[in-house]
Amino acid sequence: QVQLIESGGGLVQAGGSLRLSCAVSGSTFSGYAMGWFRQAPGKERELVAAISRSGGNTYYADSVKGRFTISRDNAKTTVYLQMNSLKPEDTAVYYCAAAGSIYGLGPDEYEYWGQGTQVTVSS
Repeated sequence: QVQLIESGGGLVQAGGSLRLSCAVSGSTFSGYAMGWFRQAPGKERELVAAISRSGGNTYYADSVKGRFTISRDNAKTTVYLQMNSLKPEDTAVYYCAAAGSIYGLGPDEYEYWGQGTQVTVSS
């Protein structure tokens, strides 16, 4: 059973930073591409960033390019999302998810999900 546990969410003022972590257990972490999604109230879940198994390839949504950085530490079986210059519109529940060998852009392409962590950005 693969388990993903997110941490690092919270309340921050606009312009501030947060780092989310997602610890993965129960399987070979390096065998999964990883993604960070977010879902705001009344909106669909959207992919924010994704990273390949080796970490050599990454994807970012246009709305976060230049502000967010996804990374992974295969030795620690953890994926991170560094979020800088946060905006009120970044407020959402953030989820990490594990895909098969290649990351996709849609939620249906991910097999395992964490429980989510709330990020709230005040103006």
